[in-house]
Amino acid sequence: MADIFERLVKNYGPLGQHRERAHGYFAFPKLEGEIGSKMKFRGKEMIVWSLNNYLGLANHPEVRRVDAEASAQFGLASPMGARMMSGNSVYHEQLERELAAFEYKEDAILFNYGYQGIMSAIDAICGRHDVVVYDAESHACIIDGLRLHPGHRYVFKHNDVEDCEKQLERATTLIDKQKAGGILVITEGVFGMAGDQGKLKEITELKQKFQFRLLVDDAHGFGTLGKTGAGAGEEQECQDGIDLYFSTFAKSMASIGAFMAGPKIIIDYIRYNIRSQIFAKSLPMPFVIGNLKRLELLKTQLELKEKLWSNALKLQNGLKERGFDIGKTDSVVTPVYMKGGVEEATAMVMDLRENYNIFCSIVVYPVIPKGHIIYRLIPTSVHDEEEIELTLKAFTETKAKLDAGVYKVEAIPDMAEVR
Repeated sequence: MADIFERLVKNYGPLGQHRERAHGYFAFPKLEGEIGSKMKFRGKEMIVWSLNNYLGLANHPEVRRVDAEASAQFGLASPMGARMMSGNSVYHEQLERELAAFEYKEDAILFNYGYQGIMSAIDAICGRHDVVVYDAESHACIIDGLRLHPGHRYVFKHNDVEDCEKQLERATTLIDKQKAGGILVITEGVFGMAGDQGKLKEITELKQKFQFRLLVDDAHGFGTLGKTGAGAGEEQECQDGIDLYFSTFAKSMASIGAFMAGPKIIIDYIRYNIRSQIFAKSLPMPFVIGNLKRLELLKTQLELKEKLWSNALKLQNGLKERGFDIGKTDSVVTPVYMKGGVEEATAMVMDLRENYNIFCSIVVYPVIPKGHIIYRLIPTSVHDEEEIELTLKAFTETKAKLDAGVYKVEAIPDMAEVR
């Protein structure tokens, strides 16, 4: 019999294999100071493009005041216990009502975290005879939720409505054959890596031909899209066709927690059957009260969303004018696609951080195919024009170095030696 630990230490995985050299710099970096467009990294001030603080609420004075007051009044322990047993409050229920109304749904349920919330919701909704049809580029939390699903699941090519229809045909045939079960389609409002919106309107129109329910993860669309900020469904004028609307508070609300909104009878079912909430402590009161304030600001200070989009378009148009490929993004998420290997990408990141004071996230193999690099820039309402121009200049100069082969190195440097 093998020692399970021995197997683990022999293969740390595609990312873990670089841990000793990359830790603290490329992986698990420490940003310090007040959350904003500029923060400190290893003692140097950086323009930061890696935080989903879309509306700048992380350090909004009203948010900070309410967070502090709620913490002073309740502490982090209140309410104690799971909501079903002893951890409910009028504030939890108020937040659920306001979220449901904001999303044009009958009811909503709070989750402690987005990742475990949607995983557990999928587990609660789907039985062994049900079939899930989902987008190939669905977030890891959706994929992990599907791992809990004991029934069949069919994947459709990313944002390919024709292929979605083919998978719905397969699912329908299977259900007709087994004479049991239903179909749940899962996609995203905004895909967080590429920034493209999901084809929600087109998928909802497939309901005229197929019988299914639609679950949309709109983590990046909530607060950033739609006339009121209600998300991708509002933006595409198909919110009524979304049966279950999910979002986290970790993006536009700059907080902790998540929610799912939909028909009251179904939300009630989830409320009484979702294991991650039934067997977990309730969301602490300071987060609940703080999220009520954040939701209020999201609804009333629409100028924050306008400033976000102004900055996003300046950044995206500036990149396109300089010949950069930003793909098909139609959200504020701004990917920059380049060619190169892992070693070149890490060298370029170091140059951006050490010589240009630009901090952004990079995506390389195994997340994307070998030979490709994606820089993922997240504009916020608190960035300014000077920061955008400095970033455009830095990307122009470092891209020229990349193309000239300046970043070709043999291995990822040992970051413990870089001071």
